[in-house]
This record gives sequence, structure tokens and C-alpha cells, in this order.
Amino acid sequence: MGPLVPDVIGNELNFVVALFIGIAFGFILEQAGFSTSKKLVGLFYGYDFTVLRVFFTAGVTAMIGVIALGHFGLLDLSLIYINPTFLWSAIVGGVIMGLGFVVGGFCPGTSVCAAAIGKIDGMIFVAGSFLGVLVFTEGYPLFEGLYKAAPWGNITIFSVMGMSQSLFAFLLTFIAVGVFWATTLIENKVNGKPNHEFSSKPLYYGLTAIAIVIGLSAFVMPDRKEAMLKEVSDINYVNSFPVKIMTSDELAFRLIDDDKNLQIFDLRSQKEFASLTLPKSTNLRLQNLFEKEAVKLLSMKHNKNVFLANDETLARKAAVIASKLGYKNISILQGGFDQFEKDILDFKTPINVTDHQMIDTNRFRAEASKVIPNLIKEYKEKQSKNVVKTEKKRVLGGC
Repeated sequence: MGPLVPDVIGNELNFVVALFIGIAFGFILEQAGFSTSKKLVGLFYGYDFTVLRVFFTAGVTAMIGVIALGHFGLLDLSLIYINPTFLWSAIVGGVIMGLGFVVGGFCPGTSVCAAAIGKIDGMIFVAGSFLGVLVFTEGYPLFEGLYKAAPWGNITIFSVMGMSQSLFAFLLTFIAVGVFWATTLIENKVNGKPNHEFSSKPLYYGLTAIAIVIGLSAFVMPDRKEAMLKEVSDINYVNSFPVKIMTSDELAFRLIDDDKNLQIFDLRSQKEFASLTLPKSTNLRLQNLFEKEAVKLLSMKHNKNVFLANDETLARKAAVIASKLGYKNISILQGGFDQFEKDILDFKTPINVTDHQMIDTNRFRAEASKVIPNLIKEYKEKQSKNVVKTEKKRVLGGC
């Protein structure tokens, strides 16, 4: 299952859901005739393009579905793993896969489907797959050079082509529609008669129109993260956005008082955060606000969420994004962490102060400048112990 937001399906339930989805997938493959090798290899001989249509449709559906779920904040796209690309092993593997498909009449998935309903050729193909895996595993030192040749990293096609995700989604949908029309014409010519499933031209025109509309929908569902990050790049817009302010004195008081509802989001660099970490703080970047872990923290009810950076600008950007994402009780630290250090941590008692309010404020700051460094030290020691404990904990699950 994908990393849904909110986390409606836990890690344990994921395996159960995956099992039932796998069964349903196998059932649909079998009902579509994918357990028959004659139908599968029809793709290569030109008399039956069902395989191409099904998998092209599945790819486009998954693509638009991921875009839509990401746009509405229901899927954490940052947690979706992209397999690394090794160019030469991909090419060689594709050739082997294609030859195996033509000769054996199955691909790995459809062979399991055929074996599940008792077809002997499917069982033999599955056994051959296991044999191939065994040969590759045992001979990996010999194949490693080829396997890792021309590494391209965790790339996406639209990023390599230098286009937007929305444009790529539309073009792929358009290409799919064109391929469906072309393969229908090829089938008709090879078989000497029209495909009865697509003999109705109005139906085909209607399906084509629906597919194009679905492809165009990608433009009205841009990547939410990219859109918001671009929006907050306008400093005038950020400064005009209404944001609640928390003073250094209020933050210091809440820290000393051990306010259970206080939650600090520190946008400084990891190095700065590690050298001086305020209690109740989490280090993150703007991009992390769209991710699953940040969503969990910001969704906690009754919490006072405070964003801070070295100055107010970056904290304001984060507060704007968090507010537009629908989170409540958002504020920023006035003057940023630099001001907090000046007012509290490095406080120096001024001379010749006669205003009674400032006298009280200075008295509090003088006391806070002694207490908060001790709280920082205690928090750091506590976090160090938690890290050691986490490293020793056995990780459950996996293959």
C-alpha cells in the first residue's frame, strides 16, 4: 500500500490489505484471459493487443491516481520509492524478458496466474523463473559489473525530459489513446476482420474523449508541494499573510513552565539545530511540511505550533504553508532564533532602566537565561539516551 495521509492503514494491516489486493489482481488477470499464453503472445504477432491495452490503462490510471492523491494531500509522494536506474542492466534485462515472454508465453506475473489455476506450462515457467533467480544470485559477482553499469540514480522520466509532471501525464495519456487506435487497426488487418469489442465507433470515440479529459485533469491538479513552495517564494505575499507572533519572553516562559501543548518546529540547518536544540523541538525543512511525519505532528489537537528560524522570513514561509494546509494554532517566533538568543540566552542586564514593566521583563529574562540553558542540556542528554535505545531496538517486518 502507498503511504497514505492520514495514516488510515497501519503497517500490520498493510500486509493483510496487500494480500487481498493481490488475490483480486490475480482474479482479474485470469478473467481477462492472461492465464492463456496464446492471448499473451498475440501482442508480438499482432493478432491480439489485450496485454498492451490492459497494462497501458493500468499505468495511466495509477499515474493520474497518484497525481490526484498527492494534489489533495492524501498520499505522501516523498515516501514512494523510485527504483534506481542502471541503463545497461535495464536494456539487457528487457531483452531477456521479451525473449522469455515470446518463447515461454508468459511474463512472471501471468505465469503465477496460470500456475494457480493448474496449467502445467505456467508451473514450468514459474520453476524456470526460480532457476533464473538462483543462477543470477549465485553468479552475481560475475554479473555485478554489468548490473551496476551506467547508473542514472532514482530518476523520473519527466524530470529527465525537462518537463512538468502534468505535461508528461497528459502526453502519456494522449500516446496511450493513439496506441489503442493504432493497435486496433493492426488487429483488424492481421485478423482480416474488425475487433468485435471495438466495432462500435461511437463507443471508441467516447472512450477516447474520456481518456483525453482524464489526461487534461493533470493540469488542474499540479503538484501541491511545488505550487505552495513557489507561492511562498514571493516575499511580499509572505509578509502580507496574517500570522500569529510569539515573543521570546512567551516562548521562554512556556519552556520553563514545561507547557505540554508547546511544539516547536526549528527550520535552522541540521548543524545549527544539533549544536543548540531547544526542548520540545523538531528539526525540519519547508519540504518536510508535506510529508507524513510532519502531518502527524501538526495534526495533534490543542497543540501550540511555533515555527522558528534564524530570522522571521523562513519561519513565516513555513507558517504560511502550514496555515494553507489547514493546520491550526500556528505562530512564529518574533525576530527568529537570533532574537531569542539576544533576549534570553545571551541576556545582559541593561543599566539605567526606570520603566517598571521593563524592570520586570529584565528580571524574568535574567532568570530565564540561567534556567533555559539547563533545560537545553537536560533535553540533549535525554535525546542522546533515546537515540541509543532506538539503535538497539529490533526492527520487525520486511522480507
